[in-house]
Amino acid sequence: MLKSHKKYDKMKEKEKGEIFMLKGIPKILSPELLKVLCEMGHSDKIVIADGNFPSETIGKNAIVIRADGHGVPEILEAILKVFPLDTYVEKPVSLMQVMPGDNAKTPIWDTYKEIVKKEDERGEKAFGEIERFAFYEEAKKAYAIIATGETAIYANIMLQKGVV
Repeated sequence: MLKSHKKYDKMKEKEKGEIFMLKGIPKILSPELLKVLCEMGHSDKIVIADGNFPSETIGKNAIVIRADGHGVPEILEAILKVFPLDTYVEKPVSLMQVMPGDNAKTPIWDTYKEIVKKEDERGEKAFGEIERFAFYEEAKKAYAIIATGETAIYANIMLQKGVV
């Protein structure tokens, strides 16, 4: 029988099952997601998708990471703590444009702009919009797609990685 490691057992009890092995990494970033973010190179793209986005269909050639139960803003905020946005392009952040004739409101975009402003000096200027079907085509070329449980509509966001 293996001896239990006392330090591990105490930490496990203290954290109620959550073990943190790295400092400064937001706990919402799973090991799988951290690996993907690390593997991505300069100019690679990642989509943080809302719950309505066809992640598995669009992501047939990408890595699809499930983040059910989480919203896009909290994932975006955590990613930008470790992920540089591309400085060699004018708009490294892309939003899915609202379809003409659709009366949808997108207050979540203001939240995204506040989050980006904290991590990138360009703030709102780093954002561009892509027509819905063109966004899907760009997403097909993404390195990865994070499928969240976000319920806001038009909440999809694509990030282009910069140089560390």
